[in-house]
Amino acid sequence: MASDAGTVNILRGITLDIPAGEIAAVVGPSGAGKSSLMMVAGGLERATSGRVEVVGRDMGPMNDDDRARLRRDHIGIVFQGFHLIPTMTAHENVALPLEFAGRSDAFDLAEAALKRVGLGHRIGHYPAQLSGGEQQRVAVARAFVGRPKLMLADEPTGNLDGATGRQVMDLLFEVARADNTTLILITHDMGLAERCDRVLRIADGLLVADDRLRALAAQ
Repeated sequence: MASDAGTVNILRGITLDIPAGEIAAVVGPSGAGKSSLMMVAGGLERATSGRVEVVGRDMGPMNDDDRARLRRDHIGIVFQGFHLIPTMTAHENVALPLEFAGRSDAFDLAEAALKRVGLGHRIGHYPAQLSGGEQQRVAVARAFVGRPKLMLADEPTGNLDGATGRQVMDLLFEVARADNTTLILITHDMGLAERCDRVLRIADGLLVADDRLRALAAQ
């Protein structure tokens, strides 16, 4: 990947194809390259070599604006931190990406998305008025509101207690399955990884194991 310090070789020769609708977990030790893989797949970092294709489009030739539009239209991202704008209500936070896309129905869709994650009654609340689990559910609603083809989740339960984390993951799996969204989940929790269709093990920037736990046709 390219950075201000020059080229940093974090991922080394990974070849990976994840079909539409699959839920794949990415596991491995700290520093293995899991988050870097997600950043490259989401167009947040540019790969210095190779080909990165999302929804049939090669991100290699794209400039920053093109990659931003691809993310806006086709990719949803949930981070460990909630990344909500504190001066905006839950409703406004979820509507924001649709407003950027020029959608006239942004607030109607945002309200439906919040109801879908069980927060219809918290629509006018600000992040500081919500629990950690509620904030992450707002982040999930924001990520899914545009019906993305690809969802990336980087340790989405890392800041939550066990019970709340399970609720958030149940929600992520439920919405991904219902919308036939490809979900790539970075996690250190093997119990959670084993709920996925596939477990990808990364070590030292290499894909060292690819275990398919269940076929898509069996879903």
